[in-house]
Amino acid sequence: MDPISQGLTGAVFPQSIANKKEIGKATLIGFISGMAADLDVLINSNKDPLLFIDYHRQFTHSLFFIPVGGFIMAVIFWLIFRKKMKFKRIFLYSTVGYATHCLLDSCTTYGTELLWPLSNIKIAWNNIAVIDPVFTIVLALFVIIALKRKSTTLARIGVIFCISFLLFGVYQQKQAENYLLNIAALRGHQAEKILVHPTLGNLVLWRGIYLNGNDYYVDGIRVSPFSKPILYKGDKVKMLDIDDKYSGLNKNSVMYNDILRFNHFAIGYLIENGPNKIGDLRYSSLPNSTKPLWHIEIDKNNENEHVKYYSRFDSDSNLATFWKMLKGEEIKDSE
Repeated sequence: MDPISQGLTGAVFPQSIANKKEIGKATLIGFISGMAADLDVLINSNKDPLLFIDYHRQFTHSLFFIPVGGFIMAVIFWLIFRKKMKFKRIFLYSTVGYATHCLLDSCTTYGTELLWPLSNIKIAWNNIAVIDPVFTIVLALFVIIALKRKSTTLARIGVIFCISFLLFGVYQQKQAENYLLNIAALRGHQAEKILVHPTLGNLVLWRGIYLNGNDYYVDGIRVSPFSKPILYKGDKVKMLDIDDKYSGLNKNSVMYNDILRFNHFAIGYLIENGPNKIGDLRYSSLPNSTKPLWHIEIDKNNENEHVKYYSRFDSDSNLATFWKMLKGEEIKDSE
């Protein structure tokens, strides 16, 4: 998730186990430690534009790296608080704060290598967006008030809120997924592969993708505990078969390896996004759009050169349509 949410989550859990004398220091240690895993974004290269996607949410986000990350942060904070706190207490707060990061990131859709180095499978539970203002603002209130009042009780309520919010996301995700499976059945489709995840900033409007044959079908789904589900019908797009489309490329070439790296990053949801362009279908500006937010561009005449990576921004019209969908309003050409 975004750094602030990561920091707040990293802070509230150490707060909940701290004593009154240490709650201020526990908050600071947990907040910084909760963000620390994202220092992997510093691993990048001007020559290799995909290097950052190889390492972001990789070893620093592994369950096995938690004690290492916690120890590194503990050493840093021990240099600051060594005269006021024992190392084992600092290590406890930093490790708890650090541990929240990989688990919270796994709740999003991006994909986190929780089991590295045993496995490079990207785990994504799809029950919260990478940015959710409700989650962040409410959690911030608990952290700030608990710190001000030196109350572990308020911090524990904050922990309960955090867990409850994520569980509500699981419930909403399942509702949206079941609805999409019913839609697929009504269309006479067999959902051989399915992905349903929340759109930016909410747990009401979801992006649904399923594979039927060689086609991906993309739809927007609005689910609310207080109203019937709404379908915002999208388009279909051909699944990209790498072996078929790029059979002419040297399998040992830099470019072919880059395509495989991008496929791993996209968890297999690849499509053609124009001539010599490969897009990640998981993300788009609208929940029912087949236009990816980012893609790579290849040059078959330069197999030993790295691909180019591009991302695009939302237009004002897309944001207006997104807002209408979020409110449950009718959109032209939707079912």
